Amino acid sequence: MKNLNNYGYAFIAPFWIIFLIFNIYPVGLTFYYSFTNYSGSGTAEVVGFANYQRLIADSYFVEAFFNTWKIWGVNFGLQIVIALILAAIFSDMRVKMKGLSFFRSIFYLPNLITVSSVALLFGILLDWQHGSLNMVLMNIGIISQPINWLNEPASAQLSVSLILTWMWFGHSFIVVMAGVSGISTDFYEAALIDGANRWQTFTKITLPLLKPILLYIMITSLIGGLQLFDLPMLLTDGIGSPDGSLNTMVLYLYNQAFKYNNYGYAAAVAYGLFIITVIFSAIVFKSMYGNERKQARRV
Repeated sequence: MKNLNNYGYAFIAPFWIIFLIFNIYPVGLTFYYSFTNYSGSGTAEVVGFANYQRLIADSYFVEAFFNTWKIWGVNFGLQIVIALILAAIFSDMRVKMKGLSFFRSIFYLPNLITVSSVALLFGILLDWQHGSLNMVLMNIGIISQPINWLNEPASAQLSVSLILTWMWFGHSFIVVMAGVSGISTDFYEAALIDGANRWQTFTKITLPLLKPILLYIMITSLIGGLQLFDLPMLLTDGIGSPDGSLNTMVLYLYNQAFKYNNYGYAAAVAYGLFIITVIFSAIVFKSMYGNERKQARRV
């Protein structure tokens, strides 16, 4: 009987072997390299906390940090507002919108397109000389000359934020609607009978009960947003042009490792990014649930 029980270890062994080799080992090796001057070849010499000291004083990393936050902040603000507005419309018992399944599919469709395809599509649409957007705006008289959307820092960051909003608002909408579907209709019926208007129903019933869902969306969006890399990489020259406005933290990490061969410093950047993500995720969680915990302790 004991021998039969040992067969269980054989069944779980493939998972643990792959997990240790491709997950735990790279994480541990990266942590080790963050304390070295490893350049991709040769022997790695231990330099202590020199890479982390350089990271704190690195103006380029600070710039990448704020670039990432600007792009993510506009993107998240827009997508969550759009998702909440759509959720309010589709959950309104007075309107009784139909075709929710159809709209969910349409809204989620951009999320299924590969980022490389999205970058190619918007690279053509935002092209300075022959882009469709400039052509349309010039034909209807909004602008007189074409705008180089991806060659000005402010417009480049805004363009990336809007593209990310278009890609991800459908996902946020589906998650929010899942939360709304879990709210009992008794609350809405009672509010309807009491004469509550749409704004009161949304702010007093829907929004408070959606707090766990919104927390989930915000933290997952924050984690993904701080790892923004592919779209700025594909839409620009690969180093964050124009004027470093699209140089995000992960793009900076990538270039340090694979363009300049500073693997040790890139490893320190990776762990710096990890620490930043943990800190801000904890701040978001505490800010949303800190008051409730204090009130619960008082009770």
